[in-house]
Amino acid sequence: MRILLLILLFLSFAYALGLVLANNTEIGVNLLFSQAPTMNLGLLLILCLILGIIIGILLALLIFRVLQNKWEIARLQKLNKNLEEQLTQAHVVIDRQANAPTIEEAVYGNNAVPSNTEGLHLHETKGQLTTNYADDPTMLTKRKRD
Repeated sequence: MRILLLILLFLSFAYALGLVLANNTEIGVNLLFSQAPTMNLGLLLILCLILGIIIGILLALLIFRVLQNKWEIARLQKLNKNLEEQLTQAHVVIDRQANAPTIEEAVYGNNAVPSNTEGLHLHETKGQLTTNYADDPTMLTKRKRD
């Protein structure tokens, strides 16, 4: 890569030298509002060429930066739209799960029964076993999820 760059630099220098030697007439330059001193036509051509290259590179970088920013804004807007759609889908799923009946409601109806019997007390009354769901503080109750 360095050799290619050195060759390109040498060719540019040789071209500039040939341009100065081939165009050796002295001319005056009128800059509309002022007069530049007379100079070699080849040197003037090289200065204009270098100035044009520098201005072209700067404009290209500026335009590329503007385009790059537009592409980034478009990409972020698309990502934002996708995230908003995912958020709405998540809200729909949460609402559906909040309004869905629990397993106890589906099996036993509106009267929820406890799923664990840790705090359940059995009483024997005249040969029958009864439970005290109403007196049990650990009894499960049906609550609506937020």
